[in-house]
Amino acid sequence: MSLVVLYLAGALVATIANVATQELVWRLLGGGGLYYSMIAGTGVGLLVKYTWDKRLIFSYRPASPTHDFMTFLLYAAMGVATTAIFWAVELAFWYTFHTTTMRYVGGVLGLAIGYWAKYRLDKRFVFRSQP
Repeated sequence: MSLVVLYLAGALVATIANVATQELVWRLLGGGGLYYSMIAGTGVGLLVKYTWDKRLIFSYRPASPTHDFMTFLLYAAMGVATTAIFWAVELAFWYTFHTTTMRYVGGVLGLAIGYWAKYRLDKRFVFRSQP
């Protein structure tokens, strides 16, 4: 499987995990809690994508659990800007269309843009070499 296809598959899996978590939290809070659902979805998506990227994209093996945690923190830090892109697009769709469906369309679009940028950042700064 090519790296591009494998990366896109990981992005899709993480996107589904993100949106499913958002929907779960949204329903648990009775159709409210927009920001809670976005934060929960982002957290779940981040964990799924980190595991996928570390193992399948970059074949990265941390030296220890502490090193793995530090790598995860760097990975998450690289995701701050890309998360801002994702949230901005999702919120723009929410406030423009005022429907949950269009909010998720914006979220998926924002995630796609963010994942493209994230790959470039991760390759350069996070998973650049083995310990």
